[in-house]
Amino acid sequence: MYFTDRGIEELENRRGEEDVTLGWVAERLREFVDLNPDFEVPVERLATWLARLDDEYDEYDE
Repeated sequence: MYFTDRGIEELENRRGEEDVTLGWVAERLREFVDLNPDFEVPVERLATWLARLDDEYDEYDE
């Protein structure tokens, strides 16, 4: 298990049953970056990766 997996595991255990919108997630990411500006690039990369997930699958469907 990677060190970062601990946070992912905690998120899943504590909030895994909740239903949230991607708008809610986007607001939380903005809050996080406002409080932790050093993480702007990794958060941007994560958000871009999530936004483009379908693009990856479209390439394989052709």
